[in-house]
This record gives sequence, C-alpha cells and structure tokens, in this order.
Amino acid sequence: MRFSADFLDEIRSRVPISAVVGTHVTFDRKKTNISRGDFWACCPFHAEKTPSFHCDDRRGRYHCFSCGVSGDHFRFLSELKGLAFYEAVERLADMAGISMPSPDPETEKREVERAALYGIMELAAKFFEQLLQKDEGASARAYLRGRALSPRVQKMFHLGYAADSRKLLKEFLIAKGVGSRQLEASGLLVSGDDVSVSYDRFRNRIMFPIENARGRIVGFGGRALSSATKAKYLNSPETELFRKGCMLYNFPRARRASQSVDEAGGRPIIVVEGYMDVIALAGVGFEETVAPLGTALTKDQLQLLWRYSSQPVLCFDGDEAGRNAALRALDRALPLIRAGVSLNFVLLPQGRDPDDVICEGGKQFFNELLGQAVPLAEMLWQRETQGQVFETPESRAALEKRLHDAAFTIKDGSLRYYYLQDIRERMRVFFKPSPFVPFLKERKTNRYDNRQSTTPGRLYFSESLIHSELVENRGEPILMREAAILVTLASHPQLWNENFETLALLEFGNRDLVELHCAMLDILAEWHPNDADSMFRFLDKKGKSAIMARIMQFVRDFGMRSAFTVAPIEDARVALKQALYLYQRGRYLYKELREIETEILNNPDSNIFSLLNGVKNELERVNATDVLIEGFGLWDVDANH
Repeated sequence: MRFSADFLDEIRSRVPISAVVGTHVTFDRKKTNISRGDFWACCPFHAEKTPSFHCDDRRGRYHCFSCGVSGDHFRFLSELKGLAFYEAVERLADMAGISMPSPDPETEKREVERAALYGIMELAAKFFEQLLQKDEGASARAYLRGRALSPRVQKMFHLGYAADSRKLLKEFLIAKGVGSRQLEASGLLVSGDDVSVSYDRFRNRIMFPIENARGRIVGFGGRALSSATKAKYLNSPETELFRKGCMLYNFPRARRASQSVDEAGGRPIIVVEGYMDVIALAGVGFEETVAPLGTALTKDQLQLLWRYSSQPVLCFDGDEAGRNAALRALDRALPLIRAGVSLNFVLLPQGRDPDDVICEGGKQFFNELLGQAVPLAEMLWQRETQGQVFETPESRAALEKRLHDAAFTIKDGSLRYYYLQDIRERMRVFFKPSPFVPFLKERKTNRYDNRQSTTPGRLYFSESLIHSELVENRGEPILMREAAILVTLASHPQLWNENFETLALLEFGNRDLVELHCAMLDILAEWHPNDADSMFRFLDKKGKSAIMARIMQFVRDFGMRSAFTVAPIEDARVALKQALYLYQRGRYLYKELREIETEILNNPDSNIFSLLNGVKNELERVNATDVLIEGFGLWDVDANH
C-alpha cells in the first residue's frame, strides 16, 4: 500500500525519533542533551561499548558513526525488527494515535491530485519570478531596490511579481494544460458561486513563494505595490496543500541554517512578523529566521519550532502591535513549555522593525539585541508590572493572582513549581527590599574595609559563621514539617481544596519532597482524587510510590498520627494548619538569618548582632514548638497509611 507523504510526515511530527529508538536502547546520560533533542547510545545494530549511535529529534534521523547505519523512524524499525515497511508504518501510527488510512481508490486519486497541485504551484512560482524581470515588473524591481534587496537575495527567495491583470496567470496555466477544477483547487484564482468568471487572486503584488516543511511550494504571499489597495498583504486561501496555521515562512532554510550553526554553538531560530523582515535578516546572514503567515503564532507553529530549536527567539516590531503579538505568543506558549523548551524575546527600539534595525545599525547591532533577549519568565513579569503602581495591598494581591493564574496554565508539573517559586521570589524582592541595604551602601567607607583589603578572603567572623551550627543546621525540624504536610495531603486530598494556592506554592529543600509535591499537583490537575486510596493509586501510577513510602516512614518515626488516614479529617485539618504556620514562619526566619549572616560578613556591627540574636531566639522558639498538638501524639493504632 502506498502512503501519502503528509500521512508519514504527520507520524514523524507526533512521535520523536528518540521515542522510537528509546524503546530499544538506553541513552547515555553524559552525552545526551535532551533539551536539544540530541541523544546518544550504544548502537543496536552492532556490538560496542562506547556510544556512537546518534539520534537527532530535530532532523528525525539516526546515524551510527561506527558502523554507518542511518535512516528515519520507519527504517529503524524495518531494519532492527525485520518489519515490512507497511508493518513499521502501522506500529508507528499506533504510537502516534493516528488511524491507518484505508487502501481505497479515493486515497490514490487524492494523491494524484495533490501531485498535480504541487506542479501547478511550481509553474506559478516560475511565472511570477520570470515576470519580475520583464518590463511589466519594472515597478516591482524599483520597490525591491528601495528596500535594499539585492538581485542575489531576490533570487535566493524566488521573489516574483503578479501583474495588474485579472487573467494573465489564469491564461498561462490554461495554456500549460491546467484544468478549471485544478485552477480552483490551487487557490490562485478567485472563484465561487457568486463569481461569474474566475480571475487571478494576486494582482500588482510582489510575490513570496511559501514552502512546506519538506521544501515544496504550497502557496503564496503577496505585498501590494499600490497604496490604494486595501489589503497590504494577501495570502493564499486554505487549500489541500496550504494550511497557514501549521506553516512558517522560510522554515526549510531556517531549519537547515539553525542546525548547522547549532552544531557550531550558534543561534536558535528567530521569529519575526513578516516576509520582508525575514528577507532583510537573511540577507545579512541570519538565515535561521522565520515568520508566521499573517496570523498570531499557533500551537502547531510553536511545536514545529521546538522540534528544531529548543529556545526560539521572538523578535517582533517595536510598536504596540508588535508587543501585543509577543504577549499573545507568551500566553499561547505557557501551557506548552517544559524543561529546556521555552521562548526568548527581543524587545526592539520603539517604532522599529527588524528591517529598520538592519538598515540603521547593521548585523552587529542586531546581534547585540539578540544578546539582550529576555526569557519567558521575565517577559511575563514585565507584562504584569511595567508602568503600574502597587501602593495598596489590593493591587499587590491582584498582581500576585495574575502571575499565579498564568503559572497555573503550565501543564508541566515540575516547571510549574519552579515558575511559582520564581514568582514568589520576585514578589519578595519587589515589595520587601532587604532591611540591610543601607549598611551595604555604606560599606565602602566602613572601617572594616581595611581589614578585608589586607587579608583577602579572610573576613573577621566569617569562618566561625560559615562553620557554625547556625549556618550548617538547616533543616531537620523543617524537613519533618514539610514531610508531614505532604503525607497529610496525600492521606486527606480534600484538604488541598481548602487552601490550594498556598499549598501549591510550598517550597521544599529535599528533592524527594519536590518530586512528590509536583506529582500531587499533576494528579490534582489530571484526575481530581477525592480520597486517600485514589491519591496513592495515582502516585503509584506516576512511579512515586517508593518516594511516598520513604516519606511516610519518616513521618511515622516522628509519631505524627494526624498525618495519616487513621486521623479524623477535623484533626488532620487543625494539625495541617499549625504545621503550615510553623513551616512558613520557620522558612521566613531562616531567610532572615541568611541575610543577616551575609551582612555581618561584610559589615560587622553591634546593632546587627543584636538583630541576629533576636531572630535566632525566635527561630529556636519555633523549632521547639511541639507540632503534635493535643490529641495528635504518638501512635495508638497500627496503620498502613
């Protein structure tokens, strides 16, 4: 059975080749770079001890540098498992969740029609390109010269010209044997029930051929040369070949350029707003540049970018429309980002687009702007804070809520946890400047500076502070409370709903607790368990039962009966409330101690030592508080949970 190229491409796009290969090999942790889709393993086709088998998610290819085997998803299964091509396609389609096409004449007919449409697109592209060089294209060539686009760049992008005629292209294609039905299916003509005679869609426009991911021309974009034309830019309509929400202008070239420079430590793919921006940047060497096709970035376009560039850079115009486009992309990306896969943003000068930047400052200036790209987390913070005043508790609470709402759209549990942690730290710094800043500002004139300068690295009090119990004893009381909180929430999952935002933002110093917290957040989002049995079952499903068992044993050793299912919900609720208060107060005091210690190292002062003793005494009182409040003491029954 013959499969369409689109069907095979759909499988490749849905299943990374690492997922196929990874079921038969163990990837080497040292050489593998997951965020770049770069995987290494010992070759499954021959015996070896050193990993020389390379699997590249961006290309969808594998290659062994020892024995030389190479191929794609389908060839890997065919050669390794001895499957027929049909069987390999069938197995991969199942992995991708795609139904196999039925072997019927309609499918074959459709493939023939698609092949004919590709041929029509090639004919039209050559027609437009040749017309640009004729007398009819004089005004178009003048416009391109005015935009500083050299003949080399024009040829590189196969730019063309559509004459100011309603039938020139139509008559050309008919003369080439293209039928009326094919002309209508190509999208090159305006036709329909309300149109008596079909006519050329593109007239008096600079023409930009648009290629799919495989480099085949599937549509066109046209830029009007007359200021009287209402639509400055016009794209092909949706056709059998052209889906603008799934494609990016210049993507095949950008993919190749990005892959070649990435191997040399170069730049990621750059996303700009329009065709002319892409061409201007590519003309000075930034060939790894793409643009959406007249729409905001879609989920499909983001996924396409991330297959070949883990951190694409969005570089939209420096005006309100450009900023709004960047912010829409931010919101679209938030639910999709994951560890190592996100977006960066370049903020262009006010009123400038990439073409302006190149004309005014050249390649070097644009490189400098790329070096100043800000990550998505920073862009989110800027959006919510720039130009605003937060003088009241209500305004600050509203800011925190907006940031939390954005972070909770992130589906990746681990990344969501760190975003919430980042927001918390930004809020703390933004609204609670360190009380020791005045001392730091005065440090240059402090009499202890002489001691520092004569004995570099040997500050007075630093050794005793650094090695003291105060600095080193960071956590058994807090660790017990953290573990008790999580066991309580696993045993009584309904308590999550009573204070979800506070519980979701908890920070843990222990890796097991971080993993368990993230896993429970994921479970709450996916399955909404309402009892302990459900929560423990889902934790086991996520592979966290061993971690849960260790933490439960730790809490059991402390005699924390209220954390387990044997305790009534009312008792667990009261105990959780007290544990949360002690946890939060303890963490705040530990942070205060760290700030005071840092200040003492830099600026010893009797007033600071007095403050240190006060905070230390309060911390000791918190740590001495018996978290086992009345009724929740040692075990009186044996319980599994």
